[in-house]
Amino acid sequence: MSWQAYVDTSLVGTGHLDKGAIISAAGDSTWAATPGFTLSPEEMKFIAAVVAENGKGPNVDKVFAEGIHVGGQRYVAFNIEGRHVYGRQGKTGVIIVKTTQAILVAHYGENHTAGNSTQAVEALADYLIKSGY
Repeated sequence: MSWQAYVDTSLVGTGHLDKGAIISAAGDSTWAATPGFTLSPEEMKFIAAVVAENGKGPNVDKVFAEGIHVGGQRYVAFNIEGRHVYGRQGKTGVIIVKTTQAILVAHYGENHTAGNSTQAVEALADYLIKSGY
């Protein structure tokens, strides 16, 4: 399956998310994304640095203090542990999960349930890790 197919079927296709992207674990390239969901190079590098700290470090502290920017929008981080970062902006939010070689970045809208959205992203991350990615 292509990276774009993972975004289209395993993220957005679940009905629990409205946007998604898969970026490299180094944060230097976008492998696949929903049309119109663009992360800047600075956002990707910073996201990679945050998830690399496994929940503890100066970048994690900065995210808790200042939020995390995804697609030009600021989200308040409410959970950063191990491989994931969860952020909210009103009734919408982002779920960021690191696998071995990639980082999944997904967005849920006002009509989505955060728990179902999180479960969809974490399930894809588990699958990719078991597949060596």
